[in-house]
Amino acid sequence: MERTLVIVKPDGVQRGLTGEIISRLERRGLKIVGLKMMQISRELAARHYGVHVGKPFYDGLVNYITSSPVVVMAVEGERAIELVRQTMGKTNPLEAAPGTIRADLAVEIGRNLVHGSDGPQTAEFELGLFFRPEELVSWECSAERWISE
Repeated sequence: MERTLVIVKPDGVQRGLTGEIISRLERRGLKIVGLKMMQISRELAARHYGVHVGKPFYDGLVNYITSSPVVVMAVEGERAIELVRQTMGKTNPLEAAPGTIRADLAVEIGRNLVHGSDGPQTAEFELGLFFRPEELVSWECSAERWISE
């Protein structure tokens, strides 16, 4: 099983799309093992977006992610990272495939509703930023045997 971080960004929360986003992930067969609403501090945002320090869009990222509450999730499943990223769609909603969260619900790259870790190391790092180990719940979903072999 693989775990990854998903963030419903400020635009998703403000537009009332949190439930829709969670529903799409669950319908893909992914399991939520951690979930909370929070206001991201500038310090946490700086750590989260540390790889972008010095890039022209860095300040905008930090200002945006700290502008309103977000919903953070730890999501688990077979190939969870790949499934989340496929379900979200490309970063630019205009390039995202129809049926993805971003293609169906977003309009521009700066307001693309959702973040998902891009790889195993990033997922581990990001999950550690947003969740303490005791906040993640391992549980057995009876539907799992009907989702994957």
